[in-house]
Amino acid sequence: MADSIKIGIVGLDISHCTAFTQIFHDREFEYFVPGADVIAAYPGGSPMFSKSRERVKGFTEELRSAYGVPIIEDLSEIADQADGILLESVDGRQHLEQFKQLAVGKPVFIDKPFACSTEDAREIIDIAIKTDTPIVSCSSIRFAPQIHALISSNENVSTCEAYGPAALLDDYPGLFWYGIHSAEVLFSFMGGGCLSVRCLEHPCTDVVLGEWEDGRAGLIRGTRFEDSTFGCIVHTSGGVYHGVSTENLPSYHVMLQKLVEFFQSGISPIDIEETFQIIAFVEAANKSKEKGGRPVDLAKL
Repeated sequence: MADSIKIGIVGLDISHCTAFTQIFHDREFEYFVPGADVIAAYPGGSPMFSKSRERVKGFTEELRSAYGVPIIEDLSEIADQADGILLESVDGRQHLEQFKQLAVGKPVFIDKPFACSTEDAREIIDIAIKTDTPIVSCSSIRFAPQIHALISSNENVSTCEAYGPAALLDDYPGLFWYGIHSAEVLFSFMGGGCLSVRCLEHPCTDVVLGEWEDGRAGLIRGTRFEDSTFGCIVHTSGGVYHGVSTENLPSYHVMLQKLVEFFQSGISPIDIEETFQIIAFVEAANKSKEKGGRPVDLAKL
C-alpha cells in the first residue's frame, strides 16, 4: 500500500464527506491529518429519507468544486480504485446493501449508525468475516478530547451517564438519528455486556437505562432542549469525572487519525461486537419506548 492511503467516499449526503476531505487535503488547516487522500466519491442518497434527499446534490457539488474529487456513478468502482473506504451514507438503513458491494477485503469505515437494526448489523459483520474485510464504526463524539481522555485506563468504571441531543424525525427510526452519539459515549466507558434496556419518554428528554450483566447500570439522557450539547458523567474507582464536548472538529481530527491507522493496519480500534451491542441497545430503547417504558431483553434481539 502506498504511503498515502487512497480513500473512496460512499454517500455524499452528510457534512462529514466535505469536513473529512478538508482534514485530509488542506495542509494549512489547523486540524490537517496526513497520510490519506480522497481520490473518488459516489453520491448515493436515500430516496426514503428527507435529510439525504435534500442534501446529496449540494455536498456532491461542494466536494467536486472545492476539492476536485472525481464523482463516480458506479458504487462498485469505488472499491476497485481505493485502498480504504469511508461509508458515509447518512441513512444507516442503506449500509447493508452498500457494504455488500464494498466488501472486497479492503478496510471500510461505516459512519454512525453502523446499521438501524440488529439484523442488518449482524449480516454486515458476517459479510465482513466471510470476505476478510476489516470494518470499524463509531461516532466522532467518542473521540472528543474532553470525553476520550476523561479517565485513565487503570480506573474501573462503576457507572456512566451520557447525554446529548436526541432529535426525532418522522422518517427515521427513533434514537438512531442522534441518540446514537450518546450510546457510543456510554459504551466507550461501560464496555459491552448490557442485558436489558428501558426507555422513558418525556417531551424534551428520553431517559434510557441499561442493566449490565455484572450488576452495573448505564444511562443515556437524550435531550431536545435549545443549545444542548454532548457530555458524560463517569463514576470510577478513582473519582467522579464530567466531560463536555465543546467542538466538533477536534473530535473529527482524533477520529481520522485513528482511521488512517486502521486503513494502514486493517486492525480496528473498536471491538465490532461492542458496535453490535450499541445497535442492539438503541433498537431496544426504541422498542421499550413504543411499549411505554417496559424493559426489553437484548438477548431476544
